[in-house]
Amino acid sequence: MRRAGPLVVTAAVMLTAGAWSVDSVSGAVTRVVTAARELTAREQAHHVLNRLAFGPRPGDVERVVAMGVDRWIEVQLRPDGIPDRDTEQLVATAFPAMRQSASTLLRDYPPRNAQRLQARLRSDSMLTREDSIELRREAQRNREFVNDLLSSKVARAVVSERQLAEVMTDFWENHFNVFIGKQQLRYYLPEYTERSIRPHALGRFRDLLGAVAKSPAMLMYLDNAQSVADSGQPTSGAGPTAFGRGRGRAAINRRMQRMDSAQRAMMEQMQQRRPRGLNENYARELLELHTLGVDGGYTQRDVIEVARALTGWSVDQARGNAGFVFRAPAHDAGPKVVLGKPLKAGRGIEDGEEVLDILSRHPATAMFISRKLVVRFVSDEPPDDLVERAAATFTRTSGDIREVVRTIVTSNEFYSRAAYRSKVKSPFEVTVSALRALGARADTTPATAGLVGRLGQPLYGHQAPNGWPETGAAWINTGAILNRINLGIVVASGRVPGARLRDWSRFGELVGAPRSTQVDAVIDAFLAGRASPETREILASGNNPLMERAAADSAMVDPDPPMEQMGRGPGLGRGRQGGGFQRLPQLSGLPQVIGLALGSPEFQRK
Repeated sequence: MRRAGPLVVTAAVMLTAGAWSVDSVSGAVTRVVTAARELTAREQAHHVLNRLAFGPRPGDVERVVAMGVDRWIEVQLRPDGIPDRDTEQLVATAFPAMRQSASTLLRDYPPRNAQRLQARLRSDSMLTREDSIELRREAQRNREFVNDLLSSKVARAVVSERQLAEVMTDFWENHFNVFIGKQQLRYYLPEYTERSIRPHALGRFRDLLGAVAKSPAMLMYLDNAQSVADSGQPTSGAGPTAFGRGRGRAAINRRMQRMDSAQRAMMEQMQQRRPRGLNENYARELLELHTLGVDGGYTQRDVIEVARALTGWSVDQARGNAGFVFRAPAHDAGPKVVLGKPLKAGRGIEDGEEVLDILSRHPATAMFISRKLVVRFVSDEPPDDLVERAAATFTRTSGDIREVVRTIVTSNEFYSRAAYRSKVKSPFEVTVSALRALGARADTTPATAGLVGRLGQPLYGHQAPNGWPETGAAWINTGAILNRINLGIVVASGRVPGARLRDWSRFGELVGAPRSTQVDAVIDAFLAGRASPETREILASGNNPLMERAAADSAMVDPDPPMEQMGRGPGLGRGRQGGGFQRLPQLSGLPQVIGLALGSPEFQRK
């Protein structure tokens, strides 16, 4: 990180008055309105670490208080300036699949044998011993790179210094949700995360939208790769990279005249095999979920016109390329009207690019994206004034995500007493925050990802394109509460790789201390120094009556996550249908106090 120059030093002095923040990388000084903040300095530190990070690690609160929350935020908003070599080295060495292209993964982990054997199993249920061994071997190899995908997401969230970047990557992965269980989509997810989402998480929304629109994962998930011009519509050319240089059937005929007989036969065969007709899936979700929102003012006619504009946006699976390709012969080159704006005839890929331009600049998109970000960072019931201010920033900056986030997280609404600890952590958040609270090392096994799945949020496991809920009501029921309590016990037992009691050196002096002393120290360390009388009694007695009541409830077990998501580690147990926790370890002393604190209502909120 660059040393502070005179400007930075001067601004840092002003920061102590609560009036300014300074970017430690660029030296830019930003005015921050702080006079009306309702939280103390320590509460503000807890707040930003729970909302803009995945919870505090040991010592984080003190460091943020000393640094000042506004300066900490400015540093986090510029993740490229934060040294994070250890995390990058970890990902490179422990999760090699995250550096691989889809074509490389398809080559190194071919699905053909497993598919062939599974087809035989479905057809006659007769497999030889050799077939069974081969099937298991293929399944194991496929799990290797899937485990890299799941485990690297958890590991980055636990140990990365670029916490806001990880939170935003998680947000956009959910906003642009794809489902790992569809066809061979798992091969495309490492590229999707590392090349489509992560580089743009705090950049321009238009760049992010374009990267997602051209990602094979999204094109396959929402079937746009299959969407072609309806029979009878003019198309824009003959080649996959013609980009509109041709003009429909005439251009195809001229190109065919220049081919030899073998080439003409192949071209005719391609034209005969080409599927006919639009697929509206991606166009509909692009409007409803990715940009304008369900109330964004579009019509069914707009869905059709957007689908027409995006015909030919496909995936090149020939010769193992597995990348984006624009197929001009499949593109509808007729005139179109999208949200009242005409798109002239005779174009190619430009149609889809202009649609993305229109949508990214639309006022409804500014409001929809801003509202989702305010829900994520501030409240399940977002303040309208803050949403409007964030949307104004979105419009003024041409969709600069960094500036929209800055508007939200420096607002008085963000630091209000009503917002403090008002949101419920998702299963992913509560799992990661528990490990961060213990100062855990990164888990390079699938165990922690499996824990997230057991709590009801299997990573990349949401089938519908709307993604996992951002509001707390969806995550809280009797079974979910029990599983969260049990998660605390499992984490505190030392059975999660990277989170071992013997590594908690800062608790060494508490191991033999009186129970009351242990309770006070754990409340201070894990619950921001505040616990209800009921929670304090549970920690003191070691008995949580809810566990007995919830154990008898039929809702206690979450449904099975997809098989790729299970990631079970040794000794973690499994409940009915593969969800929940059973055969929990019996804890006593300090580990029991910590485990019960991690399962407490106070720890479930952020």
